[in-house]
Amino acid sequence: MQDQTEVVRFLSDPESHGGAPVEVVETHGALVFLAGGEAYKIKRAVRYDYMDLSTPELRHRMLLRELELNRATAPGIYRDVLPLTRESGGLALGGGGEPVEWVLRMWRFPAEDELLAVAERGGLDDDLAGRLGRAVAGYHRAAPRREACGAQLIEDILAELSRVFAGMEDALGSERIVRFGRQAHALLHRLAPLLRARAAEGRVRRCHGDLHLRNLVLIDGEPVPFDALEFDETLGTCDILYDFAFLLMDLDHRGLTRAAGIALGAWLLEAAGEEDAGLAALPLFLAVRAAIRAMVLIQTDEARNMVGHSRDEARGLLDMACRLLEPPPPRLVAIGGVSGSGKTAVAAALAPRIGLPPGAVHLRSDLERKAAAGAPVAQRLPDAAYAEAARHAVYDRMLARARTILAAGWPVVLDATFLDPADRQAVAAVARDLGVPLQALWLEAAPDVLVARVSARRGDASDADASVVRDQLARKPEAGGWIAVDATGPLDEVVTAAGRALAIG
Repeated sequence: MQDQTEVVRFLSDPESHGGAPVEVVETHGALVFLAGGEAYKIKRAVRYDYMDLSTPELRHRMLLRELELNRATAPGIYRDVLPLTRESGGLALGGGGEPVEWVLRMWRFPAEDELLAVAERGGLDDDLAGRLGRAVAGYHRAAPRREACGAQLIEDILAELSRVFAGMEDALGSERIVRFGRQAHALLHRLAPLLRARAAEGRVRRCHGDLHLRNLVLIDGEPVPFDALEFDETLGTCDILYDFAFLLMDLDHRGLTRAAGIALGAWLLEAAGEEDAGLAALPLFLAVRAAIRAMVLIQTDEARNMVGHSRDEARGLLDMACRLLEPPPPRLVAIGGVSGSGKTAVAAALAPRIGLPPGAVHLRSDLERKAAAGAPVAQRLPDAAYAEAARHAVYDRMLARARTILAAGWPVVLDATFLDPADRQAVAAVARDLGVPLQALWLEAAPDVLVARVSARRGDASDADASVVRDQLARKPEAGGWIAVDATGPLDEVVTAAGRALAIG
């Protein structure tokens, strides 16, 4: 394998960049040199079972492909590929001598705008998580379709993992590896017809392939994917939900399960329900992504001569993968009450704690209404959008989605006023028809509290104001057979009470 010591020394030297300090970022397949306003990336001279970068020609080809894949979606980052040449005075970037290495030149973005950095400082809030899900949905809409068997793509990945894991028994544990392989193949066998059908419907595309927080950045305040997987067209070709699963797994692994659930909900809403049935495959997709992350951690340790550094984390990821491969039965939770009672806040807090990560899908009538109207979340809709027929259409849409998601084996939290007893009966019918347990909460608060809450809203999907609250209260709504929860106090107390009522730890 080619020795890159001279190349690394040159690109690490501030004198090569006009005196600017140089920061080096290492991965298992690349080195990135950050200097001034620019970033310079080279591929490591390595060969793995799934990636061959052993010659300058192969590395050059991969950098060109990386530029091609990313320049359209992240034009503010990607510039060009330059030769690192040998001149009479030594190495030079973009010289006329013999190329000894190839370098991808990029515009450097502020490190604090990387989504990982945003998340680490607590900036990945609910709003940004929703925009993240919508950004990924847009990326997938634009991704070109590919003809491939969805089940075979996963089968090939599992075979590759099996080959690589055979050399990692000391690091990962042989029993853990065997259990993952057995469970993953069993679930794949059950899901194969669904994966083949999704491929036939156009959901296998040339995706990002490496979608996690380190490969997303805020540009003009919006999340932008970059650094798409370029070294293997087969690995870059996948089901769009499998592509998204990497980001969901990454968020959950970093303790951001709530953000993952909100991003998933936004991604699904952008698809207008067309992706809901595919959630049956999400446990398998999440598990495979976790196993790949475990593999890469071990490989990166080896590449950086830090063997054992990430062993515990990698083992934890493989344990998580095994848990994901045995999903619990789905359940339906409904949360109703007058506007301002805190339904959405409580639902958002409880959803991540229900079922597998990233938690239950939170279906909110306000968001379904805006999506059906093709309106931005914060745009106020005309009164006609709240007429009786329009209200029934929104509830029908929401409950239809709930049926599909539950049938796919995924839990659901419904969030709407449910003032009409007929709507509550419809919820019960969904649970009864599908044979899933239903738990229904009714949030109650004093009228002055309800009015104060809706009056304080800014940029929310709900259009309810004080007059709407008064009209709702005039109907004298009651909990009926639903569990009444006092929602007058602080949110954390209400969430605790609601969780206790649902027996959620």
